Amino acid sequence: MILSMTGFGHSKTEINGKIIRVEIKSLNARTTEIRCKLPNSYRDREMDLRKRVIDKLQRGKLDLTITLDGFSDEENAFINADAFRKYYRELNALRQELNITEGDILQSILRVPNVIGQNEELADDEEWSIVEKTVDEALVSINKFRIDEGLVLKQDLVERIKQIENHLKSIEPYEAVRLDRIKDKLKKNMEEFALKQNVDQNRYEQEILYYIEKLDINEEKVRLSQHCVYFIEELDHKDDQKGRKLSFIAQEIGREINTIGAKAQDSDIQQFVVMMKDELEKLKEQLANIL
Repeated sequence: MILSMTGFGHSKTEINGKIIRVEIKSLNARTTEIRCKLPNSYRDREMDLRKRVIDKLQRGKLDLTITLDGFSDEENAFINADAFRKYYRELNALRQELNITEGDILQSILRVPNVIGQNEELADDEEWSIVEKTVDEALVSINKFRIDEGLVLKQDLVERIKQIENHLKSIEPYEAVRLDRIKDKLKKNMEEFALKQNVDQNRYEQEILYYIEKLDINEEKVRLSQHCVYFIEELDHKDDQKGRKLSFIAQEIGREINTIGAKAQDSDIQQFVVMMKDELEKLKEQLANIL
């Protein structure tokens, strides 16, 4: 099964007049990164939430956001009277000292941090149990998103591999012609050279065979074909985390394609090599999104 690293999940529930909303987002990344935005009442459990999300989602750039609605009621609001008096005395004294026309000191003081605030007690065990359940529901939601995205990615990857295999087969008709052309060119050059120099015919034939063997791409074609088969087999493997392994196989596919291109010395074959490289680059772009 293929899982995408990109996903979104959400869930909500209600307890004691509070509406708990959970959102989880994930993007592709080489390592695991997680950022949490939590109400102050849940901050003491942040490490538990991080572990819960990472254990389920495994890899990617993750964002966990929990918000509370219906929590900002009047009972939880407070004014720090001591701080208010202190700021008022000092501001009023400065106003008189500097002969400043009296303004709206009240509004200025209320904007000072810690003068007005909200009591937020840590969540009790009952509420925390509800929070965990809501987070788990959001994780189920994002995993479904990842599975759906993974199915689309798999179809595209299979199509890219099939195109590489088709281009590889298209090379075959040009191989025999290519070798004959190289032999004829070598023979012609040798005949021209032989008119001016004494040449050992046996040594010449040995060198020709050695050179032709160096240009043979059959071994690379076999390995490339095997890598493509291995890639498709790995797509159907039960393991969820296979992005890195598929990337390694893609590297081997690229190595064989490059070697075929280097050995070919044929414009027709080079065209198919370029098309295989194009498909491989598109495949690598998709692999970056796989878990």
